[in-house]
Amino acid sequence: MMSFFKKNEVSQDLFLDGQLSIFQPLNGYRAATDPVLLAAACPAITGDEVMEFGCGVGTASFCIFRRVSVSLTGLEIQENYASLAIKNGLINKIPIHVEIGDFKKMPKNIKNRSFDQVILNPPYYKTGTPSTNQGRNQSLRIITPLSEWVSEAVKRLKPNGWITIINTPENLIEILISLSKSTGDIQIKPLTSNPDKIANRVIIRAKKSSKSITKIYPPLIIHVGEGKTKKFSTEAEDIFRNGFPLTF
Repeated sequence: MMSFFKKNEVSQDLFLDGQLSIFQPLNGYRAATDPVLLAAACPAITGDEVMEFGCGVGTASFCIFRRVSVSLTGLEIQENYASLAIKNGLINKIPIHVEIGDFKKMPKNIKNRSFDQVILNPPYYKTGTPSTNQGRNQSLRIITPLSEWVSEAVKRLKPNGWITIINTPENLIEILISLSKSTGDIQIKPLTSNPDKIANRVIIRAKKSSKSITKIYPPLIIHVGEGKTKKFSTEAEDIFRNGFPLTF
């Protein structure tokens, strides 16, 4: 039986300048900018079948749908997050099929399918003190190697399908090694909060079975200005407010 958050355990937050209304837990993993950036980087076109590994409450998938009409499937191991993804699809009038399960024991309904696009925002952190909140710990701490996340995601792709990932630079080498086994046209886009800061996130996307070379693109600078003058850059504003695609 599916488990649920209680009413006083969730908040209702707006994304894409109010184009999406998302219920998510007050305590635990909460969607912020990363799912929006992941969605913006996905090169989906109208009619594509899109799957999100570890979809959480569905924010990234719904952001893609607001930009382009696609078919959405989500896989989420935590039942209470999956229940919110289903609820969010209903309140935003966005069709999504959510499977509850672990990609290491892929549900049959997904194992027998392939997709044009697979997106994922896998855990980031190998070290540090575990969170006492199970949802946050499950979402952010690396328990299953990232190489397994990547290899299983690529298996779900159709020939010439795209995988899109957001993660931290420290995990980039492991991700690239995994991608190099069965994809090409690997595209790397650093994300930095200010022009003078090092990148603290990176978008990687790759095409299944492609032989094209790997490319590193100029970074997306998310903020410009300092202090009271700090604001989103023009490109970041278009992504976060208007749902525009990320330019590589």
